[in-house]
Amino acid sequence: MNGIHDLGGMHGMGPVVQESNEPNFHQEWERRMFGMFIAVFAGGHFNVDEFRYAIERMEPADYLRTTYYEHWFHSIETMLLEKSVITKEELQAKINELKGVH
Repeated sequence: MNGIHDLGGMHGMGPVVQESNEPNFHQEWERRMFGMFIAVFAGGHFNVDEFRYAIERMEPADYLRTTYYEHWFHSIETMLLEKSVITKEELQAKINELKGVH
């Protein structure tokens, strides 16, 4: 594979910046995303290969501009929609609720 998702060792992408004393989670939502991954995975909604494949199907520009846990969010959202665990309407209703949109 030679896609945007395989940046390891690619020339021209710049150095990998490592934070000194980097925390496991930078924001609380990342901690919740980790928990959501465990719950959805344990619920049998996907396997690790499906999870990774959903990330690999992200648009390259989106992949580059988003964070590690945003990739996870994309993957979980994609798989739950594709497997009809949730509908687009249910997802949009929840987004609207969280944004305070009625």
